[in-house]
Amino acid sequence: MDGAGERSLVEPDSQGSAATGEDIEIVVNVGGVRQVLYGDLLSQYPETRLAELINCLAGGYDTIFSLCDDYDPGKREFYFDRDPDAFKCVIEVYYFGEVHMKKGICPICFKNEMDFWKVDLKFLDDCCKSHLSEKREELEEIARRVQLILDDLGVDAAEGRWRRCQKCVWKFLEKPESSCPARVVAVLSFLLILVSSVVMCMGTIPELQVTDAEGNRIEHPTLENVETACIGWFTLEYLLRLFSSPNKLHFALSFMNIVDVLAILPFYVSLTLTHLGARMMELTNVQQAVQALRIMRIARIFKLARHSSGLQTLTYALKRSFKELGLLLMYLAVGIFVFSALGYTMEQSHPETLFKSIPQSFWWAIITMTTVGYGDIYPKTTLGKLNAAISFLCGVIAIALPIHPIINNFVRYYNKQRVLETAAKHELELMELNSISAGDGKPGGSRSDLDTLPPEPTGREAPSWGSRLKLSHSDTFIPLLTEEKHHRTRLQSCK
Repeated sequence: MDGAGERSLVEPDSQGSAATGEDIEIVVNVGGVRQVLYGDLLSQYPETRLAELINCLAGGYDTIFSLCDDYDPGKREFYFDRDPDAFKCVIEVYYFGEVHMKKGICPICFKNEMDFWKVDLKFLDDCCKSHLSEKREELEEIARRVQLILDDLGVDAAEGRWRRCQKCVWKFLEKPESSCPARVVAVLSFLLILVSSVVMCMGTIPELQVTDAEGNRIEHPTLENVETACIGWFTLEYLLRLFSSPNKLHFALSFMNIVDVLAILPFYVSLTLTHLGARMMELTNVQQAVQALRIMRIARIFKLARHSSGLQTLTYALKRSFKELGLLLMYLAVGIFVFSALGYTMEQSHPETLFKSIPQSFWWAIITMTTVGYGDIYPKTTLGKLNAAISFLCGVIAIALPIHPIINNFVRYYNKQRVLETAAKHELELMELNSISAGDGKPGGSRSDLDTLPPEPTGREAPSWGSRLKLSHSDTFIPLLTEEKHHRTRLQSCK
């Protein structure tokens, strides 16, 4: 029976053996969509799965079913239970030599489809590769967030007592949402930052200052005591976070932690100079150094970014908008140079001109193009006033043009962070449901941990990590076969 089935399979191919491979017609049915392809078209890329169908009939059913999901010997039709929309995009490589991803298809799922059809990613257009890279970064970010949450929830019994205490302190100070006391400490730290900033400003009010023995005006002792208490809290908080951090080098080099050091270091340096510096240098030099260091206290206002997700989002948005900001500065620099030179030239005919030189005119061009207009320098001639009006209009246009992309970057990043946070929570919920289903003996689907994503396999035997990460990615799945064909066994196909 198997021999007859084998002969019925090979005979049609042997009858056409006289014809070259270029005359062979390959009929494929992908997701219920039937399409006829020709051998000369597929043979351009012999390493792809469709090209392997040309000579698979001579290898028997084992070879056939290693390439497709089902095969109809009567119709000589290969069945694939894959996404037909993605397949229409993949076969463009045979016609145009490149692949464009259709809008609305998940990039990770499309990459899995390309891996199944054995089409190399180098044929994917650059615009589509950017979407794929962005989606990969999002999945990695989701995996990182989920792993952080799992690390916070998990307790390793093999860890020592000091290690567990270190984790608790780190979680208490770095994750205010972990508990109510942690949230209280975060609010208290936020309030102390505001108090220290207000005290720094109030210390400069003459009515609140006192006179020392030398007749110099200094801050009120009460304000100094409040500032000392705030600095003590900031120091204690920084040291605890440093000792409990899992990676101390990364912690010390982090931008926000550098800001924390700059916020508390001037206090101790000025205190040292006040008590010990007089012995090594003149008193005047010590006072000047202390005043210069006290100015650095303004760095503590940046500590607010640690407790404000909005300020963090604004910082990242500005980082992503360097190109637009550079364009804005270039526009302004060109306009400042041109209009300051024109203003200087046009105002030389007036005996009481305020434009003494072109570098001095730069200040007038800056305040005019940025619509500030202090009025300390202004044109007096008719041509000078016309030049000022044109520079004002050009300044408004130059500033307004790059603003829209910067706002878009801010909104896009803010929305992306919210989506990633929601996706991480949903991933945890799915993992919890799967673990409950596995505990009850119900089929809950196997989901691997996000931090141990396996390397992406090729072929249809092993699904890729993208599909394992999110089972709902294949939203465009269309059943390939009817009920009768879907339950067809290999033995029925052979018969």
